[in-house]
Amino acid sequence: MQPDQPYKQHDIWYAVNNTRILMTPARRLETFGATMLNYHLITELLDSVDRIRVREGRIQAQRPQIMTPSSYAGSLLDGFGEEAEQYAEWLRNHEDDLRILQYGFVIRKEEISEEIVSDSLESVCDRVCKRISSKDDPMAAVVVGVDEPWEVCLLKLMVDVIRESAPGNVRDIQRRHLLDDVGGVPRAIRQEIEADFAEAARRPDMIKPLGRKLQKHGLFEEYEDRFYALLDTKR
Repeated sequence: MQPDQPYKQHDIWYAVNNTRILMTPARRLETFGATMLNYHLITELLDSVDRIRVREGRIQAQRPQIMTPSSYAGSLLDGFGEEAEQYAEWLRNHEDDLRILQYGFVIRKEEISEEIVSDSLESVCDRVCKRISSKDDPMAAVVVGVDEPWEVCLLKLMVDVIRESAPGNVRDIQRRHLLDDVGGVPRAIRQEIEADFAEAARRPDMIKPLGRKLQKHGLFEEYEDRFYALLDTKR
């Protein structure tokens, strides 16, 4: 697949098309809580023969959020580089089957360590896969990608993991009727707003975040009187 905008196409799509997922997590992403995925990214150093970099780190995916159309334009990523952001933007515009992104996954990258070894790519991949398999970690993943831009390889991993998790996540959400329309807005968002009003009544520092959430979902006018009444009580 090719993007229809000329933003560093070669680097991004070279990384996407040269990413191989050797091991995917055995367990899907959580529906109602955060998930920590442990990645192992194997790349060949540029202009070097049999010099392999192994990065180990974590990607934290927050619980999926049901989004309104007005809020969907917000960022889905936190901590990724510019090129990964561009790939995510292209996905937002083209990947209709990637339904879980519509519920606002926030992905946070946390690097842990990296090492460079002298060996063939195949040998390193074999050793890493065997080591990870022996740990019996249900949220471990092993990826072969490119050394630059390597962050795009991690995003490609998350796209695959999200696609596998999406059907189960959506079923969980539907079982709780959180997608039901309530005044043009999913029930889940109404529940969040009510909880945020209750929290803001106890904690004045939560009033501004509540206002931002109402604006984010295009609901500020609907809740405007109630919001300003709350604000007046705390002055």
